[in-house]
Amino acid sequence: MRIAILTNEYPPHIYGGAGVHVEYLTRELTRLDNGAHTVNVFAFGEQSLRQGNLSVRGVRPDFFLPSQEPRHEKFMDTLARDLLMAGSLRDVDVIHCHTWYTHLAGCLARQLTGAPLVLTTHSLEPHRPWKVEQLGTAYHASTWIERTAYQNADGVIAVSEAMHADVQTLYGVRPERIRVIHNGIDLEQYQPTPDRAVLASHGIDADKPFVLFVGRITRQKGIVHLVHAIPHLLAGTQVVLCAGAPDTEEIGREMTEAVEQARRRTSNSIIWIARMLPKQEIIPLYSQAAVFVCPSVYEPFGIINLEAMACGTPVVASAVGGIREVVIPEETGLLVPIEARGESDFEPRDPNRFALDLAAAVNRLLDDPPRRREMGHRCRARVESHFGWPSIARQTCDFYRSIGRP
Repeated sequence: MRIAILTNEYPPHIYGGAGVHVEYLTRELTRLDNGAHTVNVFAFGEQSLRQGNLSVRGVRPDFFLPSQEPRHEKFMDTLARDLLMAGSLRDVDVIHCHTWYTHLAGCLARQLTGAPLVLTTHSLEPHRPWKVEQLGTAYHASTWIERTAYQNADGVIAVSEAMHADVQTLYGVRPERIRVIHNGIDLEQYQPTPDRAVLASHGIDADKPFVLFVGRITRQKGIVHLVHAIPHLLAGTQVVLCAGAPDTEEIGREMTEAVEQARRRTSNSIIWIARMLPKQEIIPLYSQAAVFVCPSVYEPFGIINLEAMACGTPVVASAVGGIREVVIPEETGLLVPIEARGESDFEPRDPNRFALDLAAAVNRLLDDPPRRREMGHRCRARVESHFGWPSIARQTCDFYRSIGRP
């Protein structure tokens, strides 16, 4: 097959789970059937690679589209890149788009080339209303593009059963056009890797337990709720926040103020690493953490939990979305319920209660090292048995073959 992958993120520019998914899925697709398939990736950036049956091309417009206000500039830039992608596709058997950023390109290329269009549901715009802070009224336009794509796609891959239900409810996608294929993990790369030198380089005391968060500073990831929980954690606990790339200046300031307030209210050490770390550093952090915490208020799947589990670390996470299909309560971690404000506003109705519940769940595991170790072994066993990328690539390729233009 001649497979076209359209994506915003691709190495070296990865900032979220969708980018991680595309990186590993692409690699495994090129390996299927003894390399019989050609994979052409079009991404937002300056990438340029031709290696065997893989081709990667970064798309950057050399023109500037006008916009009504500064918050619209990124949206207009996305449209320009999509037009370039759509006009660049040649001789493809399937077009596979990831996130709304490439959906316009996919819709246009479907009409221009006659190839079927597949979308992978990493998230859905109506469930991310906080993006109005970033995009202004362009958020309504991005939602419209996403809706149009789902209504025209020939096949939809949902990364969880929760997303399967969402694409039906929000966009009326027929169930027979949807296939649930979970995200995966590179089991050779992500594995228990103790390295005290990495801890020392970040000022982490290897002789004291630490709680770890990894992710962007965004309302979706719920990091501020975790920071509010810190003063309620057991004494002697270190908290390591690998958190960078704030969505907006506003949430960046909110995060700074929350950390400063938490430091005034606790004697526990708070180590804030305000950048996204490379894998060779983040894997030892996962491996040596006592507990990994994922306080997301909206999470279609949550690859980040797989990464921690693959490194043998139990997880305390919000009981939302696809997380409930990854973390098994009382076996590989603990889930903390959220009473959300509404159907499209996933912020906790009672943020203080949520912070206290997060702290209580973390404290349960901190107070029981033997149970943490047992959970850690179960975490590794679960990812090995359910979430390998080769199987996911095979399921994806089989789905390509099963669909066709009506």
